[in-house]
Amino acid sequence: MLQKLDILNFTTIKGECISEIPLTYELFGVPLYQAPIVLVNHALTGNSTVCGEDGWWSGLIGQGKCIDTNKYTVLSFNIPGNGYDGKQENLIEEYKRFNARDIASIFSQGLKVLEIDQLYAVIGGSVGGGIAWELASLNPTLITHLIPVATDWKSTDWLKANCLVQEQILLNSQNPVYDARLHAMLMYRSPESFRSKFERSYNEEKDMYNVESWLLHHGEKLNGRFALSAYKEVNYILANIDITKGRGSFEEVAKTIQSNIHIISVDSDMFFTANEDKITFEKLRRIKQNVTHSIVNSVHGHDAFLIEFKQLSALLKEVF
Repeated sequence: MLQKLDILNFTTIKGECISEIPLTYELFGVPLYQAPIVLVNHALTGNSTVCGEDGWWSGLIGQGKCIDTNKYTVLSFNIPGNGYDGKQENLIEEYKRFNARDIASIFSQGLKVLEIDQLYAVIGGSVGGGIAWELASLNPTLITHLIPVATDWKSTDWLKANCLVQEQILLNSQNPVYDARLHAMLMYRSPESFRSKFERSYNEEKDMYNVESWLLHHGEKLNGRFALSAYKEVNYILANIDITKGRGSFEEVAKTIQSNIHIISVDSDMFFTANEDKITFEKLRRIKQNVTHSIVNSVHGHDAFLIEFKQLSALLKEVF
């Protein structure tokens, strides 16, 4: 069930004071305060429904699953402005209002309102993982296990470049959400994923290749459920992840984080590459003992974190 709290008198990184921000969230599993709490951060087009029949991570979270809702309280916030509450007035037209650190700060304030001062784990994929990094940097003793999946502590030049192309499509296309999604799917998957899935097969009824039909379907599907303002906003957040900005080097910031850090990469990810995570891991293990780096082997590219649940569960077994 979607619930709401209000964040009052919030000041953004850019210095804008916002009198009230509605923050919606969902809870799953053991009632709040009766079990260890796992915070799950959603990805770009995701939301707070992380498990259950319509849950986007239900292969990983649920009764008897890796993150077992019989043992844990699972909490998930919606990024303000993502439109999941269905209220037009809560959409954010000024899409550059928040960066990833702002969202982490809003989530941190939400935790305080809920009187939560300790999290067993924070896990997030893609932009949700970047927000997890930001949250750990803001609150170095809050999280026991930090689990960034298919993500990084920064937006790389490659990521920023792709987000810029997305932004230009969203600003200039006559069918912006639809067209931007088509481009995004090329980054979320891999050439090998497309080859194994479609093998150049042709749909005679539609008079087009199945890969083309599949892409158009994804454009239509997102266009039907995701607001343009939400897409622009979260794309901007994705392009602006950086736990070091105004703080010093990565090593200096990472030294303050007390969490056990479990980095999970996808070997075929072209969005947040495994090589960037390897560089991050090498830097971390020179200054910290409680760090691991695991690899999901998959042809499916970045989207493997939404597909390869068996591997993810095996990699996270010791944590949960």
